[in-house]
Amino acid sequence: MATSLQNAPETTGSAARRPTLSERQKVAIVTVSVLAVVTAVAALRAGSSTVLVQALVTGVLTGGIYSLVAMGLTLIYGVLHIINFANGALVALAMYLTFVTVDTMGVHPYTALLVVVPAMGVLGALLQTSLLNPVMRAPIQIQLLVTIGLALAIENVLLLVFGPTPRSVQLPGNVGVSILGATVELSRIYAFVGALVLVAILSLVLQRTAIGTSIRAVAANPEGARLVGINTKAIYSVTFALGAMAAGAAGVLVAPFTTIEPTSGAIFNLTAFVVVVLGGMGNIPGALVGGLVVGLTEQLAGLILPDESPLLAVFVVFLIVLFIRPKGVFGRAS
Repeated sequence: MATSLQNAPETTGSAARRPTLSERQKVAIVTVSVLAVVTAVAALRAGSSTVLVQALVTGVLTGGIYSLVAMGLTLIYGVLHIINFANGALVALAMYLTFVTVDTMGVHPYTALLVVVPAMGVLGALLQTSLLNPVMRAPIQIQLLVTIGLALAIENVLLLVFGPTPRSVQLPGNVGVSILGATVELSRIYAFVGALVLVAILSLVLQRTAIGTSIRAVAANPEGARLVGINTKAIYSVTFALGAMAAGAAGVLVAPFTTIEPTSGAIFNLTAFVVVVLGGMGNIPGALVGGLVVGLTEQLAGLILPDESPLLAVFVVFLIVLFIRPKGVFGRAS
């Protein structure tokens, strides 16, 4: 069952407004059909099954990376209803924390998860308490300006502390392995597996824990949750902390195959927004599906239109899906 944070409690009125199963089937069929057509055209253009398989495998793994970066973004929007433009900057901060941890302690890069993820959680709670809680009832443009300002502040602090020199994290044994004839680095496989694990963990927390129940209650009806005794400000802080922890996990997992610069997170931001909207704003499994759609489209478009930006095809698919289903694949009507 999809974990959507925007679902209102099930009542007769809200049930009538929820999209029907046929609507979900319709958008799923159209999305798969578009990808199938794109794959067929790419196969003709590639002229080689090996090249096509390489593009498909790379697309799936790249999609997992995109969904990994988008997890925190969709979680925060689902509860706080804030579009967090600082998500990419938080990923970049986590990448630098990974670099510092590995460089100073000499540990395995993935061991840095034990340091970076809790640190990002604490930072997220502090940012929500000090910066965002005071503007939760402010107009949306004020909230957007706060998150944009936060992103710029993080990027400039990173530039001040580390300078413009690109950094990197070396993963021991990061060799290429063969998958169905395609060659991919182990680090990208680990990042994809990490995306699956993160979806499972976040879904489990939201569906099977007391704090998750409170988060879903606040996402559905903040005022009603407050009236039954839930501390909404505390839940907002916890949610932003979880979103920052997701960004931290993403930063650690992508650091071994990404050049680390103060603006590295901005590279992922635009794609992450497309992923989140495609999958349905506030829907965690939807972010995974959206990431896979974007990753596959991007790689296949590189075969079809080698002289054009792969993002062109991504936005074409994006517009087709939204034309049929404005709330995204798994989104629910308001």
